Amino acid sequence: MSLQNRVQPDGEIVAAGWRGEWMGNRGILHDGQRQLGSARWRHQNWICCKLDFKGRKRPLMAPGNYTELFFYDEAQALAAGHRPCAECRRADYLHFKSIWESLFGPADAKGIDRALHAARIDPGSKRQTAHRVHGHRARLHCANAAQLPQGTMILVDEQPALVWQTGIHLWSPLGYAAAQPLPAADVTVLTPAPIVAVLTAGYRPQPHISLR
Repeated sequence: MSLQNRVQPDGEIVAAGWRGEWMGNRGILHDGQRQLGSARWRHQNWICCKLDFKGRKRPLMAPGNYTELFFYDEAQALAAGHRPCAECRRADYLHFKSIWESLFGPADAKGIDRALHAARIDPGSKRQTAHRVHGHRARLHCANAAQLPQGTMILVDEQPALVWQTGIHLWSPLGYAAAQPLPAADVTVLTPAPIVAVLTAGYRPQPHISLR
C-alpha cells in the first residue's frame, strides 16, 4: 500500500503510485504508524530537495523525523508552493533568491518563506477560485495563459496542466499528456503569484524526464 506522501500540483498530499523526481519537507505530519493526521504543515519553510545528496539514507516516515514528501517534478513542487532547498540545492536556491530580491527587495530564507506562505494559503477566503486543502484554502489567481512563463501550473477544465515551451501538457497520476495549444483565455493558476513572477524573470524549473 502506498504511503500518503505524494504532493499534487494543488498542494494536496495523497497516497499514489507514481514516482517523484524531487523530495520536500513541511515538518512532521505523520504518526507512529506512518499515517498523516489533519495537519498539512508544521512550519512555513516548504522546500524542494534532491532525492540524492551526499549519500544520505533515511527510512521513510521514521518516528520523530520530518515527513518525506515527493513531487512528480520541480514545476509541480513550485505549484504547491515549495522553493529550492538552500542546502542540497544551493546553486538553485541562490539563483531563486537573487531573482526574488530583484523583484521584491532584500530577503533571507525566512522572509521568502513568509511571503510564499501568505501567497499559497488563504484560510479565510470564500472565493470560488480557492481550493480547500484539509480545512485550509489554497490561494489561486487568474491570468492570461499566453502571458504565463514556462513552468507554471494551471487548471484546464479542473485538470492540472503545465505551461511548457509553446503549449500545455495536461497532468494526471499517469503523467503528462501530449502537448496541446495554450488556452486562448484567462485561466486559473495553481503556481503562487510570487513564484510566477520569479519564473517570468528567468528561473526555469527542471521538467519531468518525460518532457526532457
